[in-house]
Amino acid sequence: MSWAAHEFENYFIQKHVGVKASFLGIVVGTQLPDLFTKSFVYAADDPAAFHRGWPGVGFTHSLIFGFAFAVLVLAVTRSRSWAAGILIGQWAHVLTDFADTAGTMPFFPFSTEPVTIEMWKHAAAEGRFGDAAAYYSSLGGVWDAFWLVVLLVFAREALRPEYFRTTVIPADPRVWGWLHRRLRLPPVALLLFYWGFFFYGLGRMTTWFAYARLEAEAPLDWSWAGPSWVEGNDLSAAGLVEVAIRSTVGGVLFFGFLWLCWKLFVRRLWDRGVDPPVVERGTGLDALFGTRA
Repeated sequence: MSWAAHEFENYFIQKHVGVKASFLGIVVGTQLPDLFTKSFVYAADDPAAFHRGWPGVGFTHSLIFGFAFAVLVLAVTRSRSWAAGILIGQWAHVLTDFADTAGTMPFFPFSTEPVTIEMWKHAAAEGRFGDAAAYYSSLGGVWDAFWLVVLLVFAREALRPEYFRTTVIPADPRVWGWLHRRLRLPPVALLLFYWGFFFYGLGRMTTWFAYARLEAEAPLDWSWAGPSWVEGNDLSAAGLVEVAIRSTVGGVLFFGFLWLCWKLFVRRLWDRGVDPPVVERGTGLDALFGTRA
C-alpha cells in the first residue's frame, strides 16, 4: 500500500487530463479502494490476504471495481467529468499498489492472480504503527518521495492558483460553486481546500518518516522487497510464467467484458451524459460559480 503517493498522484493526473475530469472525482477514485476497508485490515487474522486477496476485500483493488463505480456515478449524475475522474483515480490506485509484496488483482473476477513487482513488503500484519515504521524504512518511503518529486518537477503548475482558477474549477463548477455558496467559503478557502490534499500527503509522509526514525527506531532497509525484519506477504505461490499466463487470460476477458458493457449500455449512458460547461480562460470566479450546464 502507499501512504502518501495517492495524494500526490491526484495533482499529476489532473495536470494531464485538465477539464476532462473532475479533480474531486479523481480524489474520490484514488481513495475508493481503501475508503471502506482500511479500518478493518489491521484487525484481520491475515491482513494482507484480507486487504488484497479473495476471499476478502481485494476486489476493491481491481479495475472492475472502479469501472462499476464510475458507471454508477455516470448513470445517477450524468456527469462525464466525475465518471472519468473516479475511473482514472481508482485505476491509478490499483496500478500504484502493484509495488508492494501483496500486489493487486487487477483483472478480478476473471483472474484472482495477484500482480506485484515486490518492491517493498506489505506490512499490515505489524499493526498500524508497525506498518508505518516498515513502510518508511523501505522503498515504500522512497516511492512516496518519488511521486512528490514527479509532482513538483513535472506537474507543479497544478499547484498554482491560476491553474486552480482556470482548469480545476471549470472541470467541476457545480461542486465548487456549491461549496462557495452553501458553506460560504471564499475563493481563497477553496484554494486552500484544493491544496489540502497535497499538504495532507506531505505531512503524512514527513511525520510517519520521523516516527519510524525517532520513535520506532526502525532500521532503514532500501533493498528490494525490504525491510528484511518484516515477514513477507506474498499471496501467490505461482511462478512468473504462470502469473503471466493467468494475468494475460484475465486481462483479455476483462477488456472483452468492458467492450461488451460499452456496446450494451455504457455508451448510451455516456451519450446522454453532460460535460462541464465551457468556460473561457480568465473568467472570474463569480461567473464560474454561477455557471449552469
